[in-house]
Amino acid sequence: MSLSKILAREEMAGERRRLRDRGESLVFTNGCFDLIHPGHVRYLQEASDLGDRLVVAVNGDATVARLKGPGRPLTPLAERMELLAALTSVDYVVAFEEETPFEIIEEIVPDVLVKGGDWTPDRIVGRERVEREGGKVLSLPYAPGYSTSGIIERIVERVDPKSP
Repeated sequence: MSLSKILAREEMAGERRRLRDRGESLVFTNGCFDLIHPGHVRYLQEASDLGDRLVVAVNGDATVARLKGPGRPLTPLAERMELLAALTSVDYVVAFEEETPFEIIEEIVPDVLVKGGDWTPDRIVGRERVEREGGKVLSLPYAPGYSTSGIIERIVERVDPKSP
């Protein structure tokens, strides 16, 4: 069942130790994932292909509101996590409430740290620690034409064409 992929931070830290003991690599990415779209699915599959297991850290609702503005997220944290856990490319889903994923990256120290194309590797939070431990930090290109903000804008335009 996909809900078993949703772990508390402490559980994820324990799972990370088990993966190391088995010699399996862990890929880490994070984001809001407010409305899951094909760009997300493609990005997560590409990230998953970089190692044995993929963990997706998801911003909590309050953090999404601070990052994306009022009215966001549209989808509550528990539902965003459930949707991500249903994807075959995703092995683990964990929430974080801080402004950045720095603390959780420090806790689990993945072998590969990945962000989307709008993040250059030198700007990726946690890069120094992952590289110091011998890991890789990558910025993967976005699938053109997909964004949550773009989807929201199209919905607003179609529902109320007079809206800005």
